Amino acid sequence: MCSVCGCGQAEIVADKDQREGGAPHVHDHAHPHDHDHDHGHGHDHDGDHDHLHDHAHHHHDDGTVDYGAGVAGVHVPGVSEERIVRIERDILSKNDAYARDNRRAFAAKQVFALNFVSSPGSGKTSLLARVIAALKDRMSVAVIEGDQQTANDAERIRAAGAPAIQINTGKGCHLDAHMVGHAFAELAPPSGAALFIENVGNLVCPAAFDLGEAHKVVVLSVTEGDDKPLKYPDMFAAADLLLLNKADLLPHLDDFSVGRCLANALRVNPRLQTLIVSAKTGEGVDAFVAWIEASAARRAAELARA
Repeated sequence: MCSVCGCGQAEIVADKDQREGGAPHVHDHAHPHDHDHDHGHGHDHDGDHDHLHDHAHHHHDDGTVDYGAGVAGVHVPGVSEERIVRIERDILSKNDAYARDNRRAFAAKQVFALNFVSSPGSGKTSLLARVIAALKDRMSVAVIEGDQQTANDAERIRAAGAPAIQINTGKGCHLDAHMVGHAFAELAPPSGAALFIENVGNLVCPAAFDLGEAHKVVVLSVTEGDDKPLKYPDMFAAADLLLLNKADLLPHLDDFSVGRCLANALRVNPRLQTLIVSAKTGEGVDAFVAWIEASAARRAAELARA
């Protein structure tokens, strides 16, 4: 298990109809990050635990205590900051190598890949189903679904009209580039397709993991609070587009301010583009589809010039 983000194993569950004989395929992905850990618990056992409180932490007058102020930016009980930094760099460098492979594979087939990230329950899957219905007659769409368990979301995506493959991460809190590379090979979308990667619901770890995508798209529900960008700044800083979802609920939310939410997001990331959408009513979906088509065309032109 990864001592930085708690990742476990993953399995890839393919669409039965995509395989001869209809048999489902399970890929045992026992080493999603190819870690070089000494063992699975992420602790140094040198005979004592004097290092237990070596972590940088800061007390503030308002009663807040900040941990993870070091290079790694994380706090793991029982592990020195130096070792956390070493582990993090090892994990991310290996992931980045897989991400470069994915990017080359996407470019070879002119596949436009988007990485959708959010908290659980933000409405990503419902929104994707809406987008697929609006987009599938204009360009090919394929989806990689990430969850800890079940193939429920992949089934919903297939019902919406797009081929999908499910990655179950087990204890893992995010997808990584190695998982996505395997899923992309299984899915084998046609040239020129849009590839939607729906990450595990988590506003923390997915921010650090490049999957080879062209853009990260962060989905935020209006029911989550307008201070979310300030609470989880790394995710909003890593994204290129914010979709503020469940706009149909705004008349019922007296304590949510769209203006304040967008201002907070832009404070974290001034280059962030924003759209207000509703998976339930379809509000903003046409604008998002137009953004996808324009971004895909721009990406294709960049690849042609390269």
